[in-house]
Amino acid sequence: MPDRINAAIARLERDQLVLYTGGHTGAELTREAGNRAVSSWADYINIGMEHGVLDLAGLGAFMQGWGESPAPQGRPKPAVIVELPVEGASEALVRANAWQVRQILGCGVHGLLLCHAENVDAVRAFVEAARYTFRGGTPGAGAQGSAGAVWGVSADEYLDRADPWPLNPDGELLLGLKIENRRALANAYETTAVPGIAFAEWGPADMSMSHGYRGTPADFARPELQAARERVFDACRKAGIAFLDGVSEDNMAARIAAGVRISTGSPQLAELRDAQVA
Repeated sequence: MPDRINAAIARLERDQLVLYTGGHTGAELTREAGNRAVSSWADYINIGMEHGVLDLAGLGAFMQGWGESPAPQGRPKPAVIVELPVEGASEALVRANAWQVRQILGCGVHGLLLCHAENVDAVRAFVEAARYTFRGGTPGAGAQGSAGAVWGVSADEYLDRADPWPLNPDGELLLGLKIENRRALANAYETTAVPGIAFAEWGPADMSMSHGYRGTPADFARPELQAARERVFDACRKAGIAFLDGVSEDNMAARIAAGVRISTGSPQLAELRDAQVA
């Protein structure tokens, strides 16, 4: 197997903490921003298109900039993962919006996050939308040449590698779920167990709102919210996938020991993590 393209998967394969940057809105989607992103301290760049603008032209330019920039000395380029606009409320909704998956992956990104993943059939449809037809999915031929060029591989190699990990051990796509409302919480054990899903989070702000609160950090400590977090965390453990949750310099060691494997980060947090795994 050639060297990993997806830096986040490379970390997870070594059972290390993955750190990412990027918010739910406001991504600068330009070629120049893609050039700059390559030198980020992060393992992946999150691009929010659930609440941010669905800007496919901008995403394409960003990924072109990512693709044409060499990796920093001594570390791989950060992966790019997009929060999808479509929500996982039903199979029909995901299938009707599978064009989003095709076009976003066609830009050359390395992963996708399905928000409000409520329904197991919706999650299965999400995975199918990210797999080629010869692997039992729904996308056909068309973008493998342009997406492969972004990755720096041939069209044939892109077809080999553009598949969800860990379902495909050689895959380079990272698919995640946000279990972030009460309906999604009820089905957490079923949705996280769908083959092709690599990680999940409990979406504390939206989970708080679904319980009738305003989604402020003070609400996250409420007993019912902490119970929701533990249920999603336990579902991830049982499914053998990574759990995404907030990590700080003060709690990093405890969170890693508990099993958290993905978090937002900072240059300081990345430096501390790297010192611990050196």
